[in-house]
Amino acid sequence: MNNNVMIHHSADVKSTQIGDGTKIWQCVAVLPGAKIGVDVNICAHCLIEDDVVIGDRVTVKSGVYLWNGTRIEDDVFIGPNVTFTNDKFPRSKVYPDTFLSTKIEKGASVGGGAVLLPGITIGQGAMVGAGAVVTKSVPPYAIVTGSPARITGYVKAEISSDKKGSHFKKPDDSKEKIIKVGVGNVTLHQLKLVRDMRGDLSVGEFPHDIPFEPKRYFLVFNVPSEKTRGEHAHHQCHQFLICVKGSCAVVVDDGKSRCEVLLESPDMGIHLPPLTWGIQYKYSSDAVLLVFTSDYYDTKDYIRNYSEFVDAAAKCS
Repeated sequence: MNNNVMIHHSADVKSTQIGDGTKIWQCVAVLPGAKIGVDVNICAHCLIEDDVVIGDRVTVKSGVYLWNGTRIEDDVFIGPNVTFTNDKFPRSKVYPDTFLSTKIEKGASVGGGAVLLPGITIGQGAMVGAGAVVTKSVPPYAIVTGSPARITGYVKAEISSDKKGSHFKKPDDSKEKIIKVGVGNVTLHQLKLVRDMRGDLSVGEFPHDIPFEPKRYFLVFNVPSEKTRGEHAHHQCHQFLICVKGSCAVVVDDGKSRCEVLLESPDMGIHLPPLTWGIQYKYSSDAVLLVFTSDYYDTKDYIRNYSEFVDAAAKCS
């Protein structure tokens, strides 16, 4: 243990694996096997069991018990009285062979009084609202609230860039047919729309209006409003999304910046080039999302882990 670790005289700290500059306050118990990084702040009346790993610059507010299997990465904030769990079916004096692991990824925040069920992951940069009951893993940068917790938005991204996440809205007076949204090479496309007494018609031509020759299409519909789809990127494949009925929100992310686009008209489409992380959510009850792709389905072309996506995007930038 480093000499400049601050441990309050009322704390019971058995671990010697504690990083430089860490502060441990009143009535905290730390068991021998726990690993705690540098510049960590453990506030009063916390318990940290043996099989717990805490990264650097983490804040754990008062009244938090970190049970075996908990993994907390760098720069995480844990609010007061957050409840961690590691056993789905607890019984007195009955112990599982292994405890389920709960992981809080880099830069995430968990609001006071939230409850985290065992075996879930809170994704990088995510925000869990105060009092939320989190029953499923939370995607990177998602905001979740309520009981059970549901995605209500996505936080602004500040990832080694001056760009910040935002809600993109096409200017009402814009006459441009193709508009950059400020995230990589993602573009919003105004398609042709004809209205008359017989009904409305929207049309797009390949590759003039939609910038690739499609090899495949798919439709997404009957999606419950609280569900999220997408949450992946592609190495090579282009995608073009049109909400032909109803509305849905599309979050696009290039690993440096992020924005959200609302698709609510069949004459508006969004082009997601390769190495664009895409998420679709906030589906209206009648939403039908049409997606064209430049390639046939290939599971090897998918990037489903956000950290891997960020690394791949950085190598290509």
